[in-house]
Amino acid sequence: MKLKEIQNLIKFVAKSGANEVSLEMEDVKITIKTSSESSPIVMQEPIVVPQQSVPPITITTPDPPDSPAVPPADDESNLITITSPIIGTFYRKPSPDKPVFVDVGDTITEGTVLCVIEAMKLFNDIESEISGKIVKILVDDSSPVEFDQPLFLVDPS
Repeated sequence: MKLKEIQNLIKFVAKSGANEVSLEMEDVKITIKTSSESSPIVMQEPIVVPQQSVPPITITTPDPPDSPAVPPADDESNLITITSPIIGTFYRKPSPDKPVFVDVGDTITEGTVLCVIEAMKLFNDIESEISGKIVKILVDDSSPVEFDQPLFLVDPS
């Protein structure tokens, strides 16, 4: 902030009749205090921005051509992810005093209500489009969800 801007700010605060004004910007914090019997007092403190450490970069070389590439074993490769069709608030129960719609280990069929998503004061039942077993619930109750955010992992077998 330039000296002329600070002077203009002091004049403005003095005319406004305010007792104290604080202004905080990226690299400076200014507090102007006035009292009826003296001129404004200006305190300027630098704001220290901590340096962020950069994680080390790891460079890997590709496997030599004579060794066959083996894909990593993925336990979740056969699982189907059920995602949110809308933006809203995710609820596992129809109301606070009712039991949850589904839990980990439950078997579901097509059309089973999995949860409710509240959007614009409307509660929308989210139904399963597949059959299978709930393996994991990826969202906490009463949490906001985005469009296409993963909600459940289902084992279709």
